[in-house]
Amino acid sequence: MKVIKVSAFSDGDSGGNPAGIVLTTKMPASSEMQQIAADVGFSETAFAEQQDNISHWRVRYFSPESEVPFCGHATIALGSVLASVHGEGNYTLTLNDTTISVEGKKENGVFKAALQSPETHYELISDAEVNSTLALFNYESTQVSDRIAPARIHGGADHYVIVLKSVSDLSSMTYTLGKGRDFMKERGIVTVMFAVAENDHLFHVRNAFASGGVPEDPATGAAAAAFSAYLRDSGWPSNGAIDIVQGEDMGSRSLITAEPGTEVGSSVRVSGSTRELS
Repeated sequence: MKVIKVSAFSDGDSGGNPAGIVLTTKMPASSEMQQIAADVGFSETAFAEQQDNISHWRVRYFSPESEVPFCGHATIALGSVLASVHGEGNYTLTLNDTTISVEGKKENGVFKAALQSPETHYELISDAEVNSTLALFNYESTQVSDRIAPARIHGGADHYVIVLKSVSDLSSMTYTLGKGRDFMKERGIVTVMFAVAENDHLFHVRNAFASGGVPEDPATGAAAAAFSAYLRDSGWPSNGAIDIVQGEDMGSRSLITAEPGTEVGSSVRVSGSTRELS
């Protein structure tokens, strides 16, 4: 089975988060998809089965260790592959629990894609839970910004987010993969996101992804959607799109743009460039 390898949210001809893409007319068995994802070794591989027409696809996402309900960077990668193989345009994607869309196009020789996320929501997390999260990642409470409260955020999958005071604090993130895996799976979260606001519109972030057997993601579109919606719904002063820089500490700088809708709980448009990998 052919796996197309694409780096999503790339920064020119470098960076981004690699994803595997499989286009098929018949979805493989879950066990086969899980094995393919493990063999590929990327944080996610997306499997897309054509439905009644070329603009409608059934999609499932697998990390090396488990199926995930939604993956932003693999959706962006899929949008660019569909645009390359079947033409520029908008594609409907039926996931396990919802239906979304992705638009793919080629611009100045570069494939780009934009997804419309599932609906969003958030809830604040307790001080005790914040302290447990900080301890896992070797942070102190004094390193946490008071501009926005730590929260459990959702934009197709659940994540924790904690905003730190400085980029140097962000760079010092460290944790044990096994303990992180247990922590995330016990809570039903996909990643733990740490963010720093350079200004009201630009954020530097890191996303630990132990739940999928990967220490860290260089770009996390689902978390970007959830985070930008949380900013909107909690009154952050950006009043619109935010830009996210991720993966710098991994040597794979990635660029994500997230544009939330105006209604509380509504979906988010997440976009970026891609590059095909050999």
